[in-house]
Amino acid sequence: MQGLLNIRVIAVGKLKERYQSEGVKDYLRRLKPYAKVGIVEVAEEPLGKSASPAEEALARRREAGRILDHIKPHSYCIALDREGVALSSEEFSAALEKVMLSGTSDIAFVIGGSTGLAPEVINRADMRLSFSRMTFPHGLMRVILLEQVYRAFKILRGETYHK
Repeated sequence: MQGLLNIRVIAVGKLKERYQSEGVKDYLRRLKPYAKVGIVEVAEEPLGKSASPAEEALARRREAGRILDHIKPHSYCIALDREGVALSSEEFSAALEKVMLSGTSDIAFVIGGSTGLAPEVINRADMRLSFSRMTFPHGLMRVILLEQVYRAFKILRGETYHK
């Protein structure tokens, strides 16, 4: 496992809060012994507060093009989606292990912008993962995702980590 797995978090938008940036940096540091992890930020389409559903759909499609440009053909793609499957930390760890045991060495996690992900991205995903039916700020979602990836590796290795 060590050094073989490449993980990319493809996220729409930039982090705006310092605490989010610090959290991401902390988990990227913690993950170094387990995998090569990188963050790819793609531009978020600007939308006014009174954007129509059609304008939101167009924004998602434009963001989708930028997202899909960063997903390699052989990558296992996991889209974060409220309508996806909800897993416990142990189940998530087992799912990552199954992907790694299948011979995949590249995993792409996708975090959408404020209007979610376009069907093109959802359709490309090998797995749709839900952390909750609630909506979270996408910057904070990066920290939550990286924490769970870190926890998954700790579980896989039988290492202790706070519960």
